[in-house]
Amino acid sequence: MMRKVTTLVKWMLILMAAAGFTASAQIPDFGAPKKASPLAAEWVLSVNAAAPGQPFSAGIRLKHAPHYHSYGKTLSPGIIGKPTRLIFSLPEGWTAQEGTWPPVKAVTSTDGKPSEGYEGTVILPVTLTPPANAPTSGSVTLNVTVDALVCDPSSCMPVKVDATTSLALAATAQPDAKGAAALGGDPKTDPVKPAETAPPAATTPPPAPAEKPLVETPPPAPETAASTPAPETASTPEASPDANAEAAPESEGETEAPSFGMLLLFALIGGLILNVMPCVFPVLGIKIMSVVKQAGEDKRQVLLHGLAYTAGTLVCFWILTGVLASLRGVGQELGWGFQLQSAPFVFTLLLIVFVFGLNMVGVFEVGSSAVGAGQNLQNRNGLTGSFFSGLLAVVVATPCAAPFLAPSLGVALQLPLLPSLVFFSFMGLGLALPYLLLGLFPGLLKLLPRPGAWMESFKQGMAFLLFATAAYLIWTLDGMVDEFALRGLLLGLVLIALGCWIYGRWCLPHRTTKARTLGLITALAAFLSGAAWGWPDSRPPGLDWVPWTPDLVKIHHEDYKQPVYVDFTARWCFTCQTNKLVYHDREIQELFHKYDVMLLKADWTNNDPAITRALFELGKAAVPVNVLYIPGVEKPYVLDGLDGLLTEDLVKEALAKLEKPAAP
Repeated sequence: MMRKVTTLVKWMLILMAAAGFTASAQIPDFGAPKKASPLAAEWVLSVNAAAPGQPFSAGIRLKHAPHYHSYGKTLSPGIIGKPTRLIFSLPEGWTAQEGTWPPVKAVTSTDGKPSEGYEGTVILPVTLTPPANAPTSGSVTLNVTVDALVCDPSSCMPVKVDATTSLALAATAQPDAKGAAALGGDPKTDPVKPAETAPPAATTPPPAPAEKPLVETPPPAPETAASTPAPETASTPEASPDANAEAAPESEGETEAPSFGMLLLFALIGGLILNVMPCVFPVLGIKIMSVVKQAGEDKRQVLLHGLAYTAGTLVCFWILTGVLASLRGVGQELGWGFQLQSAPFVFTLLLIVFVFGLNMVGVFEVGSSAVGAGQNLQNRNGLTGSFFSGLLAVVVATPCAAPFLAPSLGVALQLPLLPSLVFFSFMGLGLALPYLLLGLFPGLLKLLPRPGAWMESFKQGMAFLLFATAAYLIWTLDGMVDEFALRGLLLGLVLIALGCWIYGRWCLPHRTTKARTLGLITALAAFLSGAAWGWPDSRPPGLDWVPWTPDLVKIHHEDYKQPVYVDFTARWCFTCQTNKLVYHDREIQELFHKYDVMLLKADWTNNDPAITRALFELGKAAVPVNVLYIPGVEKPYVLDGLDGLLTEDLVKEALAKLEKPAAP
């Protein structure tokens, strides 16, 4: 039996090596320089020097390589793609207000169907406003990141391109005729209105108020006159009349990709290193602990369990690779860990890790192992448990990025299917290698300690690594869901822990049948309630809030004549969190969009003197406070609820005042 298994392992390794050589033959351009980015971005400014408090026109010029296109600010129904975003990084106190983007053009998508987007050269307009107390000498640095999906007729790739320029500061603005002409305006007559001079986007609906890409930071303290002299502003050449004939943007540098053999070495070593990561080590530790129990018994069982564990890791990696290849084949741009971009998947993984941790510290017991599916890992039926332990090891390994994998994963994900399968197979072998070696070389079992009481302490200690992984997954979800969903998730974990405790306390063999039945029903109710409370909503939040500043209220209420709604809140305020339920009402969200309301959040979680002064001006000394600034009305409307509670009717009553014409 042992000879047959050993022969099988040898043939598996030979076949994988042969597949590796075959796969490398499919990649003739390995070691060639990386391709240049198909998208470049640069600033276009209507001024050579900006003055305090005086807005001016600007734009972001996008240059696409031939045959490539990106998408507009929003997608029309039926268009598959990703909206382009501008992420501004400006000096303190500066604001950026996007104008109306140019209309998109007809393009061809990767599936050959008609689509719409931008090709060649296009300028996206924006109005920049320095703070009123900005210095009148020196210079500032303006930066924007263009987050876009760039496609040609055969493939797509997500790109992030930075554009940075320096702008001088002066007491009066100094026009730049060349930049103003590129923006479609005359700096002598209209230097400030890119949103009005830009062509109307007929196919793009106006953005909702929460989607206004406004960037605002607190104004700085006045600077001294001895500021650094202004560097020369970056030049902004005019758009080419034949944009599609432009050459691809030059790359800043070219690097050679590693050979395929080196990639496989990285995969094997990286998979091995994954075993000591906090999210995988507990799984491996419990498996090795089961080997310790078998050390004095049949060595063949150790090998069979090792092979089953290895098979589990390989199958899971193959499934992930197949799913990834399938989704990329239909136009979705995904990378390693793509499943972790799904909030429901992350919550499911969090649930598994959290419950396993509770099991390992003894809150409840199911069988003899926390990670195996079988009831007894010492008999042949336990092979199923070892197989699923291998599957689990791969699933929980996804959040961990081993150092040797970082430089090679990006290259491996661009490979054809067969080379990708070989790469991730070597990664799976590396992950399963410690357990597999114990089966292939039984003499190594002598190095393991004898079974004893230490095993229980070891198991409980491993639980804290799982809890650390759970904490990391909670932090991951914090970036994927809004505050309301995060509160539900934390409450859900408490209910799940309660259900596990009830099960471990009342569903024991020595309890009566009635007690066990009642305990099981109660435990299931708590567990399912927790899962329902914690399950993240996959839909994006209906409203986006911009951090409050007094300048933003003034700009939008007085200058733009736009309704402004301010929510004075704090995380430690329980009533404030209860009020958030109102903003998740679909009708309330539609009303905010209907009236083009600017939504500002004044977060008083930490002491903020500006918020304190604003509350005193409203006659309030505590939160929650909700106010609506109505265009043409100087005094804000305060939504006064009983004991600070906000209701849908209060918000509807306030927004209804926007229907009436403002008093003269």
